[in-house]
Amino acid sequence: MQNFVDWYNNKHRHSKINFVTPAQRHRGEDKVILANRALVLKKAREANPIRWSREVRNCEPAGSVSLNPEKESIKNEQKEGA
Repeated sequence: MQNFVDWYNNKHRHSKINFVTPAQRHRGEDKVILANRALVLKKAREANPIRWSREVRNCEPAGSVSLNPEKESIKNEQKEGA
């Protein structure tokens, strides 16, 4: 289990937080990583625009995220109904 937790937090890049690891986001490194990524993608697009049919990937830091957003909305509905 410890190996999985290490992989999940330190190696796996999550799509919900724009492909940085949870550890990078927790330490606040995501802003620098994403800014650098945006520059690299911009330069790549300028160097070879024919390769790009759409805009580059979103490189903005993710806002707040939740592990179980559907459960959060249910909790909020229950609080409002009480």
